Amino acid sequence: MNGVPDDEAEEVRMLLTSSAIDFYETPAGNWGISSPAVWLKDESELDRARSLIDVYECERQAKAREQYAQLEKAGKQRTVVDVIKDNPLRFIIYLAAIVVIVYLSTKPFMDFGK
Repeated sequence: MNGVPDDEAEEVRMLLTSSAIDFYETPAGNWGISSPAVWLKDESELDRARSLIDVYECERQAKAREQYAQLEKAGKQRTVVDVIKDNPLRFIIYLAAIVVIVYLSTKPFMDFGK
């Protein structure tokens, strides 16, 4: 469940519950170090749960691709240029931070041969 959107996590929970598969969840913890996950109480249900989730993921992927294609066709899909236009100052700050990090990371190696 690490990095999974809330709506997808809720749909997986509903899928397992509606299929009468007993499960429990572990959270990421206070520091976010642990891995949030869904665990089956009965290991013999693993194959059935995996196949249900595989079908769900294929359906979700198809919906997302369809939605992306519709937005792109309508000209409403946001591009990198749109994001930069929305907040150019943030882009400049991020770009400057990247340049500083790359410089500081490579500077010792540039001076190594002198």
